[in-house]
Amino acid sequence: MPPFLSHSGLAALIGLPPQLMLVITLGFLFYIFRRDFRERPDVTSAIWLPTIWLLIIASRPVTQWLSILGLPFLGATSIEEGSPVDAFCFFALMALGIYVLNRRQVRFSSILRDNGWLVLFFTYCFIAVFWSDFPATSFKRWLKIFGHPIMLLVLFSEPHPRVALVTLMKRCSYVLFPVSVLWMKYYPEIGRKCDEWGIMTNTGITQGKNELGAVCVVIGLFLFWYFLQVWQQPKNLERRKELILAGFLLLVIGYCLRKAHSSTSTISFLLGVLVMLGLAMRFVNKRIIGLYAVTGILILAVAQVCFDWYGSIVELSGHESTIEGRGHLWAFLWANDTSPIFGTGFESYWLGDRLQNVWAEFRWNPTHAHNGYLEAYINLGAVVLCFLLALLVATFCKCRQDLLNDFQWGRFTMGSFIAILAHNWTEAGFKGLSVIFFSLFLVMLRYRRLQNAEEITAPSEIISGVEEQESELIYSSNNNW
Repeated sequence: MPPFLSHSGLAALIGLPPQLMLVITLGFLFYIFRRDFRERPDVTSAIWLPTIWLLIIASRPVTQWLSILGLPFLGATSIEEGSPVDAFCFFALMALGIYVLNRRQVRFSSILRDNGWLVLFFTYCFIAVFWSDFPATSFKRWLKIFGHPIMLLVLFSEPHPRVALVTLMKRCSYVLFPVSVLWMKYYPEIGRKCDEWGIMTNTGITQGKNELGAVCVVIGLFLFWYFLQVWQQPKNLERRKELILAGFLLLVIGYCLRKAHSSTSTISFLLGVLVMLGLAMRFVNKRIIGLYAVTGILILAVAQVCFDWYGSIVELSGHESTIEGRGHLWAFLWANDTSPIFGTGFESYWLGDRLQNVWAEFRWNPTHAHNGYLEAYINLGAVVLCFLLALLVATFCKCRQDLLNDFQWGRFTMGSFIAILAHNWTEAGFKGLSVIFFSLFLVMLRYRRLQNAEEITAPSEIISGVEEQESELIYSSNNNW
């Protein structure tokens, strides 16, 4: 019998059999997916590639899913080698994605030209493979990151990209959050665990509370934006159904975010929401959004120095011990950094003797720096910080251009971008198969195509299957760097 079908003591205490709740959850998934298929959103079957990709990186590796189902498959042989089954699944999805892009005659030369800083960043990361102590492992991890842009290009090359994006996010939310609630409440043996600080936490369908919080931020911000778009549609039955669905999913996400007890994710989500709402204010001049950003950064910096506003928020949230532990980790990493210019190699710091030295110092066995910027520094050195800063500035400029060309899409990209920057302050999101990294690619990647010898972008339908009379641009052809 699979482990998740075993009787739960918590469920017995509540008085509801976990098997019954499992059946109810599966029934809900059957109903909601049946509804989704009956609506027939204007997407191709290739949309399942990015859907499966996001579901895996937002939940658990394939080998863990097989283990939960009671199927004995080979897991990770070591931290350096990883799992061959997981590697095969990821590379199979990437190969299928490349096949789809090739069939659609996607012009990779145009993609490289429109994403110059991203290409330079990837190139430097590849060069950093050669001075890694584990070049084979580093190279495999570098290859996996290409899965993010490949899946997003499959999405962007759909007949109607924005409909495809809505479909992707909705289908993922149908699975991730109801299952998380089920596991946290009725199957705590797989939905809860002791974190690195020795505290029992809710993980849901993910591998940790911080990962659950990150998924809530990424999909929650998109569904909030989607709710705002549907709200502006003419009143009809379809609008009412979509509002109810989006509102219900947001409530479930809010519940999961509260149960995760991740102050970083909560602050990042609220910050993204405030940015989306603030940009709609009439007195906000979108053309000087850069000035607003610089002013906001300066105000926050001065407030932090004078009043320690972040520490006050952390204290109110009850996370003093975790932030203090991260502070000690940051100090240790700074003091023991032996490669300040070029780093230890692409995603190589947390391997071998260095990992063992960190674990000997910290009993909670960290596997990343709990800071995206510091994580990039210890792996790739000060050089990559320059590339990363340039990439983030270029991404901000693209979000600003989105605001000017397509305000509704621009408010989503800008809100998500600010949330990503905030989230990386105490979590390492600029790495590997992180859902935060996937979201960053969604915001910064640009794709355009030729149709009838003219450069165009796809129309911006908001509700699946309903075309607007006046098409809006998802990505403007003026977004060259």
